[in-house]
Amino acid sequence: MLTLISFVVTLGILIAVHEYGHYRVAVACGIKVLKFSIGFGKPIYTWRLKNKPTEFAIGMLPLGGYVKMLDEREAPVDPAERHLAFNAQPLKSRAAVVAAGPAANLLLAVLLYAIVNWSGLQEPKAVLASPVAGSLAEQAGLRGQETVQQAAFEGDALETVRSFEDLRWRLTQGALDGRDLTLVLGDDSAPVSRTVLLALSKLDAPEADAQLFRKIGILGPWTRPVIGEVMAGGAAEKSGLRAGDVVQRVDDRAIVDGQQLRETIRGSAPSSGENSAAAAPQRWQILRSGQPLVLQVSPQVKQEGGVAVARIGAYVGEPPEFVTVRYGPLDGLWQGAVRTWEVSLLTLKMMGKMVIGEASLKNLSGPLTIADYAGKSASLGWSSYLLFLALISVSLGVLNLLPLPVLDGGHLMYYLWEGITGRGVSDVWMDRFQRGGVAILLGMMSVALFNDVARLLG
Repeated sequence: MLTLISFVVTLGILIAVHEYGHYRVAVACGIKVLKFSIGFGKPIYTWRLKNKPTEFAIGMLPLGGYVKMLDEREAPVDPAERHLAFNAQPLKSRAAVVAAGPAANLLLAVLLYAIVNWSGLQEPKAVLASPVAGSLAEQAGLRGQETVQQAAFEGDALETVRSFEDLRWRLTQGALDGRDLTLVLGDDSAPVSRTVLLALSKLDAPEADAQLFRKIGILGPWTRPVIGEVMAGGAAEKSGLRAGDVVQRVDDRAIVDGQQLRETIRGSAPSSGENSAAAAPQRWQILRSGQPLVLQVSPQVKQEGGVAVARIGAYVGEPPEFVTVRYGPLDGLWQGAVRTWEVSLLTLKMMGKMVIGEASLKNLSGPLTIADYAGKSASLGWSSYLLFLALISVSLGVLNLLPLPVLDGGHLMYYLWEGITGRGVSDVWMDRFQRGGVAILLGMMSVALFNDVARLLG
């Protein structure tokens, strides 16, 4: 139920803001708006504001919306009202009305990010876990438990790293842009900081996925190697592990943090081609209530994406240390604008890579995935939900600015042509463009829906 409610609220807010952008600028330009609808199909509720010509409506199908304006191309217009028609407006006014929808979504994202920045967000502290063996992080000399104090891309000034999520965002940007990242490290035991360079430009990363972060070698923040919740019937329970056990050694390997323990479990899976329900038994040395204990643990092996992965059926690693990330009024607003800009650029880059085949079309998501994440983010708290809403709002704004004829960006391309040549696109070409745009959009929607179903069934 939470998923459904969150999904409907998400769509309602994003559609309402997008269409209100069109409506507000149309009214400001002196255009008569006949109808403002959130949703398609038969209206389930309509109303009018006093002394306003616009009918407001909520449609039965909440997967879009529209603003219907007076327009001679759609219906005859009384000569006395011709100056109120959309098609009779100067080019700059028509372009402003069309651009206002995506702009409203981007402004909403700025505001949502700013609200989270002002209220403060609990995020993991930027303390590094043990790096993945053979990764860029290990090659750079990282060993784990270092605190990242500052970071900068090559040629940029150093900036404070406020949290692990802040660091993860910089790693994502650097990997996709092919830019090396300098980290300034320090910890409580070392008053003198040191600097390392992550050569992210060597990755040639097409997309940000789990494998990308494994290549970088920074998967999560540092945590103590403590066993958390133990699942009934799992390998951990069968081996006698309990919540609260502190793992000191696995076989002959000393365990220093939760990430290293997870990698040790994962690496115990048999090599490809071997069929086994369990990995080779491991000798675990643990502390339970301060008392040493030795257990034999046999991780269970599961196939994930065609790869054998060992699991023990328990939460591994104590929750990380958290910090409160909060900004002042102006800084919070500025950071909201910066994050909106960065996410917009990242979205465009990913779309471009998908078009030229450098990134998988599996990155496209549809309504089922949005609904799933809407429910998950809402269950984590209002801050997480606002961040999710901001991300989707940016995606909607950027998507609508793409130069596809059926989208706002396509209409802006028409107006660009009109501004350059002094004449509009002919009806014949307009019809061809519309048909082509619909075909492309339907293709994108089909791929997105297929990906949604594949994720749910997987």
